Amino acid sequence: MFHGNISPAIAGGLKILQARIEAAKIPPSKLDETLNIATWNVREFGKKRRSEAAIHYIAEVLGQFDLIGLVELRDNLEDLGRVLPILGPYWRAVYSDAIPDPGGNRERIAFLYDKRAVVFNGLAAEASPPRKKKGAEYLPDKSFWRAPYIASFKSGDFDFVVLTTHVRWSTPDDRVGELELLANWIEAKRQEKTKEDKDLIVMGDFNIPARNDRFFKAITQHGLQIPTALLGLQHGSNLAKDKRYDQILHDAIYPENFSRAGGVLDFYDGNHKALFPDLTKEQFTFQMSDHLPLWLQIDTDIDGRRLDQIIQG
Repeated sequence: MFHGNISPAIAGGLKILQARIEAAKIPPSKLDETLNIATWNVREFGKKRRSEAAIHYIAEVLGQFDLIGLVELRDNLEDLGRVLPILGPYWRAVYSDAIPDPGGNRERIAFLYDKRAVVFNGLAAEASPPRKKKGAEYLPDKSFWRAPYIASFKSGDFDFVVLTTHVRWSTPDDRVGELELLANWIEAKRQEKTKEDKDLIVMGDFNIPARNDRFFKAITQHGLQIPTALLGLQHGSNLAKDKRYDQILHDAIYPENFSRAGGVLDFYDGNHKALFPDLTKEQFTFQMSDHLPLWLQIDTDIDGRRLDQIIQG
């Protein structure tokens, strides 16, 4: 991490934040063996310029992972440009275009990654809903308010595709409809003979309150699963920890790859004043976020499993 010449107040805040990060017990990743991924909705990131302290704190949180699906990145990328140099010269970003209408909310989705641990494989695209011919045009029956963003990566011998999304809020029925549209899109992608890779990770802010509600059933209707490492997670990733808005799901060739460790990084710890003494809790959420990162460690060393498959025919 390259925090540089910072004020004593920011240095003190970073020490508090580092203690909260340590409490999350995120195991370090190992080159060509494991990979730490996360999804984080950073509230309206780029809509209004963050304070210097917030930029350093956000970078400190992001730096705990190797690959992050970043949600609510806005059209203005200046604050992202302030974060990346703190992370270091080996960090890269791949991001979607902003959608300027009210449904799109001028939002982007980004993948931030440490190229020492994970390599971008070339695919980066927005998910487009299926189209039907109507007159001279090919048009979808239903659209994503904010198009999910999909990209391919490689870590060690492990190639995978990751999709990150920010599902609409609106009415419950409309939200279920978009979740069903996304589930069907993912299933169609999974069935493609020429798909980029067979291991698919799906993550982001799904606006799903609980794992037993109709929203969760809509996105998992074709078999997407919660990784084993996250099955026992007892709380959500909002600041109150009582909602499951953020999810990491997968359709995996080797499900055991997703069983190492996972959890929520609680940078809030019930006390925003320790990081921002002069702010209200609401103001704090626009400096850090109203969401906590949900993370997972993946086993990327699959040589042994591939050899077993060859032996077994």
